[in-house]
Amino acid sequence: MIYFDSAATTFQKPAAVGRAVTAALARMTSPGRGEYGPAARASQTLLACRECAGDLFQVEEPERVVLTFNATHGLNIAVRSLVKPGSRVLLSGYEHNAVTRPLYSIPGVRVRVMRSPLFRPDLFLEELERRLASETDVMICTHVSNVFGYILPVDEIAALCRRWEVPLLVDASRSAGVLPVRMRDWGAAFAAMPGHKGLYGPQGSGLLLCQSSGDPVLLGGTGSASRQQEMPDFLPDRLEAGTHNVPGAAGLLAGMQFVKEKGPARLLRHEQQLLAQAAEGLNRLPGVQVYWDPRGVSQSGVVSFRVRHRDPGQMGELLGQRGIAVRTGLHCAPMAHETAGTERTGTVRVSFSAFNTGREVERFLRVMRQLV
Repeated sequence: MIYFDSAATTFQKPAAVGRAVTAALARMTSPGRGEYGPAARASQTLLACRECAGDLFQVEEPERVVLTFNATHGLNIAVRSLVKPGSRVLLSGYEHNAVTRPLYSIPGVRVRVMRSPLFRPDLFLEELERRLASETDVMICTHVSNVFGYILPVDEIAALCRRWEVPLLVDASRSAGVLPVRMRDWGAAFAAMPGHKGLYGPQGSGLLLCQSSGDPVLLGGTGSASRQQEMPDFLPDRLEAGTHNVPGAAGLLAGMQFVKEKGPARLLRHEQQLLAQAAEGLNRLPGVQVYWDPRGVSQSGVVSFRVRHRDPGQMGELLGQRGIAVRTGLHCAPMAHETAGTERTGTVRVSFSAFNTGREVERFLRVMRQLV
Protein backbone atom coordinates (compact mmCIF):
# COMPACT_ATOMS: atom_id res chain seq x y z
CA MET A 1 0.00 0.00 0.00
CA ILE A 2 1.07 3.57 -0.76
CA TYR A 3 -0.01 5.66 2.21
CA PHE A 4 -0.86 9.27 1.38
CA ASP A 5 -3.03 10.13 4.42
CA SER A 6 -0.51 11.49 6.91
CA ALA A 7 -2.58 14.65 7.45
CA ALA A 8 -4.90 12.34 9.39
CA THR A 9 -2.29 10.09 11.02
CA THR A 10 1.26 9.19 10.09
CA PHE A 11 1.13 5.44 9.54
CA GLN A 12 4.81 4.70 9.04
CA LYS A 13 6.66 5.54 12.29
CA PRO A 14 10.34 5.57 13.23
CA ALA A 15 11.27 2.17 14.67
CA ALA A 16 12.24 3.86 17.94
CA VAL A 17 8.61 4.86 18.54
CA GLY A 18 7.38 1.27 18.68
CA ARG A 19 10.30 0.25 20.87
CA ALA A 20 9.57 3.10 23.29
CA VAL A 21 5.88 2.17 23.57
CA THR A 22 6.72 -1.49 24.19
CA ALA A 23 9.35 -0.61 26.81
CA ALA A 24 6.92 1.66 28.63
CA LEU A 25 4.30 -1.08 28.79
CA ALA A 26 6.88 -3.46 30.21
CA ARG A 27 8.73 -1.16 32.61
CA MET A 28 6.51 1.76 33.69
CA THR A 29 3.39 2.39 35.77
CA SER A 30 1.75 5.72 36.68
CA PRO A 31 3.94 8.77 37.38
CA GLY A 32 3.70 10.85 40.53
CA ARG A 33 1.96 8.16 42.56
CA GLY A 34 4.85 6.07 43.84
CA GLU A 35 8.54 6.17 44.67
CA TYR A 36 9.36 2.71 43.30
CA GLY A 37 11.21 2.04 40.06
CA PRO A 38 8.41 1.69 37.46
CA ALA A 39 6.66 4.83 38.76
CA ALA A 40 9.92 6.79 38.87
CA ARG A 41 10.73 5.74 35.29
CA ALA A 42 7.31 6.96 34.17
CA SER A 43 7.88 10.34 35.86
CA GLN A 44 11.29 10.66 34.21
CA THR A 45 9.82 9.83 30.80
CA LEU A 46 7.05 12.43 31.11
CA LEU A 47 9.54 15.08 32.18
CA ALA A 48 11.81 14.20 29.25
CA CYS A 49 8.82 14.47 26.91
CA ARG A 50 7.95 17.94 28.24
CA GLU A 51 11.57 19.08 28.01
CA CYS A 52 11.94 17.84 24.44
CA ALA A 53 8.73 19.63 23.41
CA GLY A 54 9.89 22.77 25.21
CA ASP A 55 13.12 22.71 23.24
CA LEU A 56 11.32 22.19 19.92
CA PHE A 57 8.61 24.80 20.50
CA GLN A 58 10.24 27.55 22.59
CA VAL A 59 8.54 26.73 25.90
CA GLU A 60 10.98 27.68 28.63
CA GLU A 61 9.27 25.92 31.56
CA PRO A 62 8.52 22.21 31.04
CA GLU A 63 5.46 22.38 33.30
CA ARG A 64 3.84 24.60 30.64
CA VAL A 65 3.84 21.60 28.29
CA VAL A 66 0.58 19.81 29.10
CA LEU A 67 0.12 16.21 27.92
CA THR A 68 -3.24 15.65 26.25
CA PHE A 69 -5.06 12.77 24.56
CA ASN A 70 -4.91 14.50 21.17
CA ALA A 71 -5.10 18.00 19.66
CA THR A 72 -8.89 18.06 20.10
CA HIS A 73 -8.48 17.65 23.86
CA GLY A 74 -5.99 20.51 23.98
CA LEU A 75 -8.11 22.76 21.78
CA ASN A 76 -11.14 22.18 23.99
CA ILE A 77 -9.12 23.27 27.03
CA ALA A 78 -7.80 26.35 25.22
CA VAL A 79 -11.17 27.42 23.80
CA ARG A 80 -12.90 27.00 27.16
CA SER A 81 -10.12 28.96 28.86
CA LEU A 82 -10.14 31.94 26.49
CA VAL A 83 -13.73 32.19 25.26
CA LYS A 84 -16.58 33.12 27.59
CA PRO A 85 -20.29 33.75 26.93
CA GLY A 86 -20.54 36.89 24.83
CA SER A 87 -16.91 36.84 23.65
CA ARG A 88 -16.11 38.20 20.19
CA VAL A 89 -13.97 35.63 18.40
CA LEU A 90 -12.17 35.98 15.07
CA LEU A 91 -11.38 32.82 13.06
CA SER A 92 -8.96 32.47 10.16
CA GLY A 93 -11.57 30.75 7.98
CA TYR A 94 -9.68 27.45 7.77
CA GLU A 95 -10.50 25.98 11.19
CA HIS A 96 -11.16 22.32 11.95
CA ASN A 97 -14.27 21.15 13.81
CA ALA A 98 -11.99 20.57 16.82
CA VAL A 99 -12.04 24.37 17.17
CA THR A 100 -15.48 25.29 15.91
CA ARG A 101 -17.58 22.72 17.76
CA PRO A 102 -16.35 23.65 21.25
CA LEU A 103 -16.53 27.32 20.26
CA TYR A 104 -20.15 27.17 19.13
CA SER A 105 -21.14 25.26 22.28
CA ILE A 106 -20.48 28.37 24.40
CA PRO A 107 -23.64 30.51 24.73
CA GLY A 108 -23.71 33.95 23.17
CA VAL A 109 -20.35 33.77 21.42
CA ARG A 110 -20.08 36.19 18.50
CA VAL A 111 -17.98 34.58 15.77
CA ARG A 112 -16.51 36.44 12.81
CA VAL A 113 -14.87 34.45 10.02
CA MET A 114 -12.22 35.74 7.66
CA ARG A 115 -12.64 34.78 4.00
CA SER A 116 -9.30 35.60 2.39
CA PRO A 117 -8.38 33.39 -0.61
CA LEU A 118 -6.08 30.40 -0.58
CA PHE A 119 -2.33 30.95 -0.75
CA ARG A 120 -2.56 34.75 -0.38
CA PRO A 121 -1.06 35.51 3.04
CA ASP A 122 -0.65 39.17 2.03
CA LEU A 123 -4.40 39.59 1.62
CA PHE A 124 -5.00 37.65 4.82
CA LEU A 125 -2.85 40.06 6.83
CA GLU A 126 -4.53 43.11 5.29
CA GLU A 127 -7.95 41.80 6.31
CA LEU A 128 -6.71 40.69 9.74
CA GLU A 129 -5.50 44.15 10.71
CA ARG A 130 -8.89 45.63 9.84
CA ARG A 131 -10.68 42.94 11.82
CA LEU A 132 -8.49 43.18 14.92
CA ALA A 133 -9.01 46.94 15.01
CA SER A 134 -12.78 46.48 15.30
CA GLU A 135 -13.04 44.93 18.76
CA THR A 136 -11.91 41.30 18.96
CA ASP A 137 -11.57 39.43 22.25
CA VAL A 138 -9.86 36.26 20.96
CA MET A 139 -8.12 35.25 17.72
CA ILE A 140 -8.05 31.55 16.75
CA CYS A 141 -5.93 30.49 13.82
CA THR A 142 -4.82 27.22 12.30
CA HIS A 143 -1.14 27.24 11.36
CA VAL A 144 -1.63 24.97 8.33
CA SER A 145 -4.96 24.04 6.74
CA ASN A 146 -5.52 20.31 7.08
CA VAL A 147 -7.48 20.40 3.79
CA PHE A 148 -5.23 22.44 1.51
CA GLY A 149 -1.84 22.57 3.23
CA TYR A 150 -2.07 26.38 3.17
CA ILE A 151 0.53 27.84 5.55
CA LEU A 152 -0.92 30.86 7.29
CA PRO A 153 1.53 33.63 8.30
CA VAL A 154 1.44 32.95 12.03
CA ASP A 155 4.54 35.00 12.87
CA GLU A 156 2.86 38.11 11.46
CA ILE A 157 -0.53 37.14 12.88
CA ALA A 158 1.01 36.85 16.35
CA ALA A 159 2.70 40.25 15.98
CA LEU A 160 -0.62 41.88 15.07
CA CYS A 161 -2.36 40.17 17.99
CA ARG A 162 0.33 41.46 20.35
CA ARG A 163 -0.08 44.98 18.95
CA TRP A 164 -3.84 44.91 19.50
CA GLU A 165 -3.51 42.95 22.77
CA VAL A 166 -5.73 40.12 21.53
CA PRO A 167 -5.07 36.63 22.97
CA LEU A 168 -4.06 34.12 20.28
CA LEU A 169 -4.77 30.38 20.08
CA VAL A 170 -2.84 28.47 17.40
CA ASP A 171 -3.92 25.07 16.11
CA ALA A 172 -0.56 23.53 15.17
CA SER A 173 -2.00 20.14 14.24
CA ARG A 174 -0.50 20.12 10.73
CA SER A 175 2.55 22.32 11.38
CA ALA A 176 4.21 20.74 14.42
CA GLY A 177 7.22 18.81 13.20
CA VAL A 178 7.73 20.64 9.90
CA LEU A 179 7.31 24.36 10.66
CA PRO A 180 8.70 26.50 13.49
CA VAL A 181 6.28 26.74 16.43
CA ARG A 182 7.69 29.63 18.47
CA MET A 183 5.71 30.09 21.66
CA ARG A 184 8.13 32.60 23.16
CA ASP A 185 8.28 34.74 20.02
CA TRP A 186 4.57 34.49 19.28
CA GLY A 187 3.41 35.31 22.80
CA ALA A 188 0.40 33.07 22.06
CA ALA A 189 -1.86 32.11 24.94
CA PHE A 190 -2.01 28.48 23.75
CA ALA A 191 -0.89 26.21 20.92
CA ALA A 192 -2.27 22.69 20.55
CA MET A 193 -0.95 19.76 18.53
CA PRO A 194 -1.44 15.99 18.23
CA GLY A 195 1.32 13.48 18.73
CA HIS A 196 0.24 11.18 15.91
CA LYS A 197 0.83 13.40 12.87
CA GLY A 198 4.02 15.35 12.14
CA LEU A 199 5.58 14.39 15.48
CA TYR A 200 5.37 10.66 14.55
CA GLY A 201 4.05 9.58 17.95
CA PRO A 202 1.25 7.11 18.63
CA GLN A 203 -2.45 7.86 18.48
CA GLY A 204 -3.90 9.03 21.78
CA SER A 205 -1.07 11.47 22.48
CA GLY A 206 -0.88 15.25 22.17
CA LEU A 207 0.45 18.49 23.62
CA LEU A 208 -0.99 21.80 24.75
CA LEU A 209 1.60 24.57 25.09
CA CYS A 210 0.44 27.12 27.66
CA GLN A 211 1.35 30.71 28.39
CA SER A 212 -1.64 30.99 30.74
CA SER A 213 -2.84 28.48 33.31
CA GLY A 214 -6.06 27.46 31.57
CA ASP A 215 -9.36 26.04 32.78
CA PRO A 216 -9.61 22.24 32.97
CA VAL A 217 -12.29 20.34 31.07
CA LEU A 218 -11.52 17.09 32.91
CA LEU A 219 -11.35 17.03 36.70
CA GLY A 220 -10.03 14.34 39.01
CA GLY A 221 -6.95 12.96 40.70
CA THR A 222 -3.56 14.46 39.97
CA GLY A 223 -1.37 12.93 42.68
CA SER A 224 -0.96 16.43 44.13
CA ALA A 225 -2.96 18.68 46.50
CA SER A 226 -5.12 15.65 47.24
CA ARG A 227 -6.84 17.11 50.32
CA GLN A 228 -8.54 19.91 48.38
CA GLN A 229 -11.61 19.39 46.20
CA GLU A 230 -10.62 21.98 43.62
CA MET A 231 -8.16 21.25 40.87
CA PRO A 232 -4.62 22.46 41.64
CA ASP A 233 -3.88 26.00 40.49
CA PHE A 234 -0.48 25.10 39.00
CA LEU A 235 0.58 23.51 35.73
CA PRO A 236 0.69 20.87 34.46
CA ASP A 237 -1.44 19.26 37.20
CA ARG A 238 -4.31 21.73 36.72
CA LEU A 239 -4.94 20.38 33.21
CA GLU A 240 -3.87 16.72 33.61
CA ALA A 241 -6.45 14.76 35.61
CA GLY A 242 -6.32 10.98 35.88
CA THR A 243 -3.81 8.39 34.76
CA HIS A 244 -1.44 9.49 32.02
CA ASN A 245 -0.99 7.68 28.72
CA VAL A 246 2.58 6.77 29.63
CA PRO A 247 3.23 4.49 26.61
CA GLY A 248 1.87 7.28 24.40
CA ALA A 249 4.16 9.86 26.00
CA ALA A 250 7.15 7.53 25.62
CA GLY A 251 6.35 7.02 21.94
CA LEU A 252 5.78 10.75 21.46
CA LEU A 253 9.16 11.48 23.02
CA ALA A 254 10.81 9.09 20.54
CA GLY A 255 8.90 10.70 17.67
CA MET A 256 9.99 14.20 18.67
CA GLN A 257 13.58 13.02 18.97
CA PHE A 258 13.30 11.75 15.40
CA VAL A 259 12.02 15.18 14.29
CA LYS A 260 14.85 16.95 16.11
CA GLU A 261 17.44 14.63 14.54
CA LYS A 262 16.11 15.08 11.01
CA GLY A 263 15.30 18.77 11.46
CA PRO A 264 11.84 20.26 10.78
CA ALA A 265 13.15 22.35 7.86
CA ARG A 266 14.55 19.26 6.15
CA LEU A 267 11.29 17.34 6.71
CA LEU A 268 9.32 20.26 5.25
CA ARG A 269 11.55 20.39 2.15
CA HIS A 270 11.00 16.69 1.57
CA GLU A 271 7.21 17.06 1.84
CA GLN A 272 7.21 20.10 -0.45
CA GLN A 273 9.26 18.28 -3.11
CA LEU A 274 6.70 15.47 -3.16
CA LEU A 275 3.88 18.02 -3.14
CA ALA A 276 5.30 19.83 -6.18
CA GLN A 277 5.77 16.54 -8.05
CA ALA A 278 2.19 15.43 -7.31
CA ALA A 279 0.55 18.81 -7.95
CA GLU A 280 2.37 19.40 -11.25
CA GLY A 281 1.46 15.92 -12.44
CA LEU A 282 -2.19 16.26 -11.44
CA ASN A 283 -2.38 19.70 -13.02
CA ARG A 284 -1.48 18.21 -16.42
CA LEU A 285 -4.43 15.79 -16.34
CA PRO A 286 -7.63 16.85 -18.16
CA GLY A 287 -10.54 17.77 -15.95
CA VAL A 288 -8.51 17.85 -12.72
CA GLN A 289 -8.63 20.96 -10.54
CA VAL A 290 -5.67 21.18 -8.16
CA TYR A 291 -5.50 23.47 -5.14
CA TRP A 292 -1.85 24.38 -4.84
CA ASP A 293 0.63 27.22 -4.66
CA PRO A 294 2.96 26.90 -7.69
CA ARG A 295 5.42 29.23 -5.94
CA GLY A 296 5.89 26.54 -3.28
CA VAL A 297 6.12 29.01 -0.41
CA SER A 298 2.67 28.91 1.21
CA GLN A 299 1.92 25.18 1.21
CA SER A 300 3.17 22.22 3.21
CA GLY A 301 2.89 18.53 2.30
CA VAL A 302 -0.87 18.47 1.67
CA VAL A 303 -2.66 18.94 -1.67
CA SER A 304 -6.36 18.68 -2.50
CA PHE A 305 -7.90 18.12 -5.91
CA ARG A 306 -11.20 17.45 -7.65
CA VAL A 307 -11.98 15.61 -10.90
CA ARG A 308 -14.71 16.99 -13.14
CA HIS A 309 -17.87 14.87 -13.09
CA ARG A 310 -16.38 12.51 -10.50
CA ASP A 311 -17.40 12.33 -6.85
CA PRO A 312 -14.33 12.61 -4.55
CA GLY A 313 -15.52 9.60 -2.58
CA GLN A 314 -15.63 7.53 -5.77
CA MET A 315 -12.10 8.65 -6.65
CA GLY A 316 -10.87 7.67 -3.20
CA GLU A 317 -12.48 4.25 -3.53
CA LEU A 318 -10.92 3.66 -6.94
CA LEU A 319 -7.50 4.68 -5.67
CA GLY A 320 -7.91 2.48 -2.61
CA GLN A 321 -8.72 -0.52 -4.81
CA ARG A 322 -5.38 0.08 -6.49
CA GLY A 323 -3.46 0.23 -3.22
CA ILE A 324 -3.24 4.00 -2.75
CA ALA A 325 -4.61 5.41 0.51
CA VAL A 326 -5.97 8.99 0.33
CA ARG A 327 -8.67 10.88 2.22
CA THR A 328 -11.87 12.28 0.67
CA GLY A 329 -14.78 14.49 1.71
CA LEU A 330 -14.79 17.53 4.00
CA HIS A 331 -11.93 16.36 6.25
CA CYS A 332 -13.75 17.55 9.42
CA ALA A 333 -13.16 21.14 8.27
CA PRO A 334 -16.30 22.43 6.50
CA MET A 335 -15.27 26.02 7.26
CA ALA A 336 -12.12 25.63 5.16
CA HIS A 337 -14.19 24.31 2.26
CA GLU A 338 -16.63 27.21 2.57
CA THR A 339 -13.72 29.65 2.42
CA ALA A 340 -12.24 27.94 -0.65
CA GLY A 341 -15.58 27.26 -2.39
CA THR A 342 -15.40 23.46 -2.26
CA GLU A 343 -18.08 22.87 0.35
CA ARG A 344 -20.55 21.23 -2.07
CA THR A 345 -18.31 18.35 -3.12
CA GLY A 346 -15.32 18.26 -0.78
CA THR A 347 -11.99 17.16 -2.20
CA VAL A 348 -9.59 14.28 -2.60
CA ARG A 349 -6.67 14.97 -0.25
CA VAL A 350 -3.14 13.66 -0.68
CA SER A 351 -0.71 14.18 2.21
CA PHE A 352 2.90 13.15 2.71
CA SER A 353 5.34 12.25 5.47
CA ALA A 354 9.06 11.64 5.83
CA PHE A 355 8.57 8.03 4.72
CA ASN A 356 7.03 8.73 1.30
CA THR A 357 9.11 8.73 -1.88
CA GLY A 358 9.07 10.23 -5.34
CA ARG A 359 8.64 6.74 -6.78
CA GLU A 360 5.35 6.41 -4.85
CA VAL A 361 4.17 9.75 -6.24
CA GLU A 362 4.95 8.63 -9.77
CA ARG A 363 2.96 5.43 -9.31
CA PHE A 364 0.04 7.49 -7.96
CA LEU A 365 0.18 9.74 -11.04
CA ARG A 366 0.22 6.71 -13.38
CA VAL A 367 -2.92 5.39 -11.68
CA MET A 368 -4.57 8.82 -11.90
CA ARG A 369 -3.81 9.00 -15.62
CA GLN A 370 -5.55 5.66 -16.08
CA LEU A 371 -8.56 6.71 -14.02
CA VAL A 372 -8.98 10.14 -15.62
